[in-house]
Amino acid sequence: MFRTWYRRLLLSYFPIFLLTVTILIFASFVFINDISRMETQKADRISASYLMDNVDKTVREVELAVLEGVERSDVFKRYFNNTGQPGTGSVYEVAQSLRSLIQDSSYIQSVYLVDKKNESVITESGLRELAGYIDEDWIRQILSGPLPEGWQPVRKYKTELLQRTPIRVLSINKAMPLPFGSEGVLVINVKMSGIEQLVDSMVNQQLSFVTILDSDGQTVYEAHSDHAGAVSGKQLNTLHLERLGWTFASGIKAGNLFGWVSVISYLWVAIAIGTVICAIFYLVYVTRRNYKPIQVIMNRIEGHQIRQMDQSTDRPDEMMLIDGVLEDLINHMTDYDRKSRENLLLQRSKLFTDLLYNERLDDAIGRLAELSPLTGADASSRFTVVLSEINRYERVFEERYTRGDQNTLKFALMNVFQELARNAELQGWAEWVGTRRVAILFLATASDEEMTGRLRVFAEDCRSWVEQNLRLSLSFGIGPAVTGPGSIRESYAAAEYVMQHKLLKNENIALAEYGEARQPLLETYAYLQMIAEFVKQFRMSSGQWREQLERIFEAFEQNFLQDDDIRSLIQAMLQMLSREVAVMSEELQDELSAEKAGVRLKGLEDAESLDEMKGILLEYLTDLFRTYVSASETKSYRAMVTEMKHYIEENFTNPDLSLKHLSDRFQVAGKYASYLFKTEFKMKFVDFVTELRMKEAEQLLAETDYPLQDIALQVGYANAITFGRVFKRVAGITPGDYRLLKRREAGKA
Repeated sequence: MFRTWYRRLLLSYFPIFLLTVTILIFASFVFINDISRMETQKADRISASYLMDNVDKTVREVELAVLEGVERSDVFKRYFNNTGQPGTGSVYEVAQSLRSLIQDSSYIQSVYLVDKKNESVITESGLRELAGYIDEDWIRQILSGPLPEGWQPVRKYKTELLQRTPIRVLSINKAMPLPFGSEGVLVINVKMSGIEQLVDSMVNQQLSFVTILDSDGQTVYEAHSDHAGAVSGKQLNTLHLERLGWTFASGIKAGNLFGWVSVISYLWVAIAIGTVICAIFYLVYVTRRNYKPIQVIMNRIEGHQIRQMDQSTDRPDEMMLIDGVLEDLINHMTDYDRKSRENLLLQRSKLFTDLLYNERLDDAIGRLAELSPLTGADASSRFTVVLSEINRYERVFEERYTRGDQNTLKFALMNVFQELARNAELQGWAEWVGTRRVAILFLATASDEEMTGRLRVFAEDCRSWVEQNLRLSLSFGIGPAVTGPGSIRESYAAAEYVMQHKLLKNENIALAEYGEARQPLLETYAYLQMIAEFVKQFRMSSGQWREQLERIFEAFEQNFLQDDDIRSLIQAMLQMLSREVAVMSEELQDELSAEKAGVRLKGLEDAESLDEMKGILLEYLTDLFRTYVSASETKSYRAMVTEMKHYIEENFTNPDLSLKHLSDRFQVAGKYASYLFKTEFKMKFVDFVTELRMKEAEQLLAETDYPLQDIALQVGYANAITFGRVFKRVAGITPGDYRLLKRREAGKA
């Protein structure tokens, strides 16, 4: 009886099972097919959008690169500022600049400048008359007015090489001089071949097609020049590029699986509907047929207790089977939850990065509400970014702790920031944005002034707690309050700017002002000149090198240089000084060696203020100066003094002979030259020169009849008055009396 009932049930419901499975298979096939079609269309849209963005980015970068190059160069301004015919030099400079612009981009075919006043064209190869120029027709259209500024439709362009056929280019014309000039036009021609190669590289020739149409509906280009594939394929998406007026039509080529599935899917739907109808009728029939036996079985179950299950091995243990399935389901759910949490953390970190760098902020408010710990944020909310940086990261943090301890401490720092923010009743969101730097995004819950005060207190609490408990030193940069998620980038940039100037700020907690993130260009040449002057003063043993060093540091403060720029310039100064003075002695070479100098100047990297850095450097240079002066005196003292004596004896008649003259001649300080001279000859430099001049003057007065003015000039004095005054002071009588006295002595003899 059991076997018969078993077979009846099996034979009764097995067809329903088959029909149900068939329906599910058909339904799944249709569902997957629909999903496949939607995903294919979505993927095609993404691919076409990415292709269009790349084309737009390429032409935009070409335009910006050329315009920035023209704006930075002064040759165009000088050219248009000239009155009359432009000079050859001016034309050459413009042509050279155009040549440089063309060489900087592989997409540019040519760039030329049209001079409306002189009816001429300047290309990369020189000046051309507008009449007869290869692109004259196009230029006439621009000058006559039908073509507005901006990107023009694709056109054919003749090159200056006669043997080459015309090529297709994209052209853009800009009024010169920039930005709103009317004296000329700058024409930029972009190779269509380069854009076509870009399109071909991003389109799969086997699967899809892309057709680019202009504003008139004319075909600009078909990817891989596959016209047949574009005609026979199925178009899925159409995108419009506003900048060029192009339309990108993309889709799937004919003959692919997508097309076959689309056709067959409707047949599966019909089969599934018919199968469902048949299954319904069959189920009703079987149910009515087996209704009475099932009722009898249910009555017997209700009338008797459940008997002990048969423990024979022929029958499976259903409970163990169910338990195993449930356990597998629980494991899968646990793994799914873990991966979901990891994905949530990644999405949160990505959102934080997007906010800081103002990228992909579509539905930023919704993403903030879903992913961030900040509550109540909307488009008008005020945000502030605070940056925290670990001071002396390499020397303290990396050298002191292992990689595992570093990760633990960084995790602890994040928790400290979050906990102290909650204690200060602040809504904060902290994320690491570098190996040593944490960014904390705060949502304003009070006025800007009150928020600034609370953020200062929060930063001070964090700095004190971390220093006391973790033995780490932190610096904080507080950005200005900004409105809306799209402006968070400005607050972050301002805070980052402050953190780049810790030496000049000279404080652990610095408040950035709005718009403070603009960094002026570093005038390296000016600083190198100041450094060269410092090295010269040092090498000449002049004490003025200290004043020059003060001027260098004052320039650092006045120009508000970044910490890295200051350290780089100081390193350049030490290297230049080493090249100049290390050759004096082995002791100086040892003192200026990289190893020993690094030990002496180790504090420069750890200095927290510009004054501290200047003190360390001044102490080192003072010791080095003593060593240098000592080496200079012992090495070349007598030779230099002897050479100076010979030089004075040969040039004492030179009226310009002075200590400064000797200083420039022998490359030593004037005071040092005077000191050497007095030490060697026991007399001053002026007295020595005067003695030589007076001896020569006495000989000329006694032996010649030259006038006093001529004698004064011959012995190095500008006039007879000065000569007479000096002569009387030395000889005790005037030059005229001395001449009379010598002649009387000669007459008596």
